[in-house]
Formats: sequence, C-alpha cells, structure tokens
Amino acid sequence: MSNRLVYLTGFMTSGKSTIGPILANVLGFEFFDLDKVIEDEEKQTIIEIFEKKGEDYFRELESKTLKHLSESKSAVISLGGGTITNKNNFDLLKRTGKIIYLKVSPDNLYKRLKNKIDRPLFKDMVLSENSEDDFMNRINEMLEKRKEFYEKADIVMETDSQPLGRTVDRLAKKINEFFDEKD
Repeated sequence: MSNRLVYLTGFMTSGKSTIGPILANVLGFEFFDLDKVIEDEEKQTIIEIFEKKGEDYFRELESKTLKHLSESKSAVISLGGGTITNKNNFDLLKRTGKIIYLKVSPDNLYKRLKNKIDRPLFKDMVLSENSEDDFMNRINEMLEKRKEFYEKADIVMETDSQPLGRTVDRLAKKINEFFDEKD
C-alpha cells in the first residue's frame, strides 16, 4: 500500500485545524498541523517567527517541514493558508497526496478574522481597527492571488453553511474513494 496523504488547504480560519484532527480520526490517520509543528520545533509562535525572523525565513521553514511531513505513511496534514502558493510546495503536494480546499466565502472569512490577533497577515489590521471595507479588500486580494492554486485541489469543499460532522463525513467518503481507486 502506498502513502495515503491528505493535505487540507484554504484561507486562514477556513477550518483546517478544526476539521483536520476529526477527519484524521475518522480515517484512522495521523494528524499534523503544519503551523503547530513549526511552532513546536522553533519554540515560538508563528507571529513571533514573522516578527523576529521575517516571512521569508518562515516560508523556508514551512517548505522544509512540509517535505519532512510528506514522508508520513497515512496522515491528514493541515497547511498554512499560504503554503500552497509556493510552486515547490504545490508540486510536492500534488505528487505525494490529495489536496482538499476548504472554501469559505469572503463574508464569513471577515466574520472569523475581524477580531483575531493571532494571524500575522491580519494582526495589524485588527489592532488598528481597520474598516470592514479594508478587511474585505485584503481578503479578496489574497484570495485572488491564491485562487489558481486553490482551484487545482483534488476536492473543493464549501464549508460555509454545512455542519462540521457532515463536512467530515463527506470528505472521508471522497478520500476513501480516491485511495480505494489507487490500491
């Protein structure tokens, strides 16, 4: 049996870290949250890494950690929101597993992000109390940049109005179908 890797991608707050461990449990796979693995290895939060060492350092670390995790046998791996936009990362994901895009509307992303200060790319906006328009522009701009990668996912799952359990059940069924075809 070959490796069975599932990569969860999507915008920050799309549910990757919430759905990931539940999905892994249902499938009988290990679960890894890429950001948490990096935080544990660096003994710093993602925000601290961004602030002290910069985004370029973080992205390099992210790629190296992803490569290591891609050697797992059966795992659900929750990616950071921008992981997929690095061409080498994207090629690795496509080559080693199935990519699932958890799609959330910009309005729901705004509702989830507007008070969060643990997201490096939005922290300043929250702290300086930017307007809803400013937030929505930033979200739409980032979604547009990532769109070409997100749309190449093996499964696109809209999660706006679906209960968590139903999302997990539908994903588990699709993933099992993928891997049953492969074996």
